[in-house]
Amino acid sequence: MNILQINSSLRGNQSESTRVTNAIVARLAAANPDATVTVRDLGANPHPVLDEAALGALFTPADQRTPEQAARVALDDALIAEAQAADVIVLGAPMYNFGMPIQLKAWFDAIARAGVTFRYTESGPEGLLKGKKVYVATARGGIYPADADPQVPHMRMLLNFLGLTDHAFIHSPAQAMGPDAAAKGQAEADAAVAALA
Repeated sequence: MNILQINSSLRGNQSESTRVTNAIVARLAAANPDATVTVRDLGANPHPVLDEAALGALFTPADQRTPEQAARVALDDALIAEAQAADVIVLGAPMYNFGMPIQLKAWFDAIARAGVTFRYTESGPEGLLKGKKVYVATARGGIYPADADPQVPHMRMLLNFLGLTDHAFIHSPAQAMGPDAAAKGQAEADAAVAALA
């Protein structure tokens, strides 16, 4: 089993989403002793955001790219290769201003490439990153019921679009609502991790 762990918090070792992500990966690795784990910390080492120069590089035929364009595309290629090689992807997704961090959105922007990780068909787009399990560890300051969660629907749509339809979200809520509420939220997340098959 190849496990890809993506951390996106800016808080380093103080990050609750990273704590939960680490716990998920530890649980998976314990159940699969031969597993390999690749960790990409987007908080510590952000991937460049999609901008005009990156778009220009992506839409330039490979044999016509400048060295700078080739280098920029190669950065995205590395993330795509990691996602393709993974059997399980574990995403750390703290909630920043009701959404995912820009660091994690940049990862999605990098790996979403027509003809590689998705394609357009007569019946609509088809995701090509199939057959993988995805766990998403969220940490949020408040409590958001499923019908009023501003973060999960966007992430679920992106995952489904890429063919990553087998996904589970583990939440650590109430992290800004005082020590008791935060501890209760952490316990909820820990119980969900412990229940993983």
